[in-house]
Amino acid sequence: MSLARRRFLRLAGGALGLAACRPGPVEQTTAPTASGASPPATDPALRPEPILLGGQAQKILILGGTAFLGPQLVEAAQRRGHTVTLFNRGKTRPELFPDVEKLRGDRDGDLKALEGRTWDTVIDTSGYVPRIVKASAELLAPKVRQYVFVSTISVYADTSKIGIDEDAPLATTPDPTTEDIMPNYGALKALCEQAAEAAMPKRTTVVRPGLIVGPGDGSDRFTYWPVRVADGREVLAPGDPGTPVQFIDVRDLAEFIITAIEGGHVGVYNATGAPLAMGDLLSESKAALASDAEFTWVDRQFLADNKVEPWSDLPVWIPPDPGFEGAATFRIDRATAAGLKFRPLAETVAETVAWWNTLPEARRAKPRAGITRAREAELLAAWHAAHPAPGKGKPAKKKKAA
Repeated sequence: MSLARRRFLRLAGGALGLAACRPGPVEQTTAPTASGASPPATDPALRPEPILLGGQAQKILILGGTAFLGPQLVEAAQRRGHTVTLFNRGKTRPELFPDVEKLRGDRDGDLKALEGRTWDTVIDTSGYVPRIVKASAELLAPKVRQYVFVSTISVYADTSKIGIDEDAPLATTPDPTTEDIMPNYGALKALCEQAAEAAMPKRTTVVRPGLIVGPGDGSDRFTYWPVRVADGREVLAPGDPGTPVQFIDVRDLAEFIITAIEGGHVGVYNATGAPLAMGDLLSESKAALASDAEFTWVDRQFLADNKVEPWSDLPVWIPPDPGFEGAATFRIDRATAAGLKFRPLAETVAETVAWWNTLPEARRAKPRAGITRAREAELLAAWHAAHPAPGKGKPAKKKKAA
């Protein structure tokens, strides 16, 4: 694996959400329900219906469920009449969903709270290590009808190809037993997918999202752009306006996962947005926010010379450098045929900014992605000095009189 690819996977994976798969203190194995009564020690036997339940209300178990995608899954499932149980350590926002049954335990070593229970479907939002996914999938195999594993488009081995589909080769690691997540993020996610499918063959749904965005995104990767555009004035825009970008609103992803469950869809699905030009992202954000922003497009070489990194320093943007020509052109035909739908970009942009503005001032003062305003101003000044507008160059020196 090249250094460039390792850097991209490290940045794309991010550190958010990884705490869900790390060992930690084990808490109570059951939690009171809304009525105050404890859940039953055992459930009735798994209902005999096939996976395709024809829209019937289901019992859904979510492994994780309180970070970013999880809460949207809970809300989408409840809106559509399903019953949800959460299994986690109770470390991330345990106050959420007081009326939802919560089982406490640890994916790495304490699955006791899941014993003697049955559900129609399990959604695994927090699997990063194959050993841990294998343990939960094998335990739940006789107790659930369908296993939905939330993976990532970082599983693909080669992002130089345009239009990567679900059958493209997957990333590998020299040591499949490693649990060093960040340098092996994509390869380990691929092994997690395989562990789930091995435990529940032909009953597993693998969802491979791209960059997940929208209200509640603690990474600030997408949020950087709507917030910056909302601030207005001159905005440094990277590279070519036609460079494609891809992302998906977290709420659209959650709705698709519930749709896949209701339809009994198994197999693998790329679940990200259709490719969108970077220029369109910025111009549509400007319109949605009624901003006075003006975009100055700064070329790739200038940014590289000034040590400005794609994705981390200027998020969302991945220029088509060698090896990355297809990094934002993933095919999503299979998912859209299975019911993946998208809300208007303007809605995602406006509601992301509205959510951002509810955060404490101290949090907003230290974004977790993107360049600072001071750094942006330095870069713009350097760009303009090297590329003066017509008629604004340095004045010619006057000739001395003879």
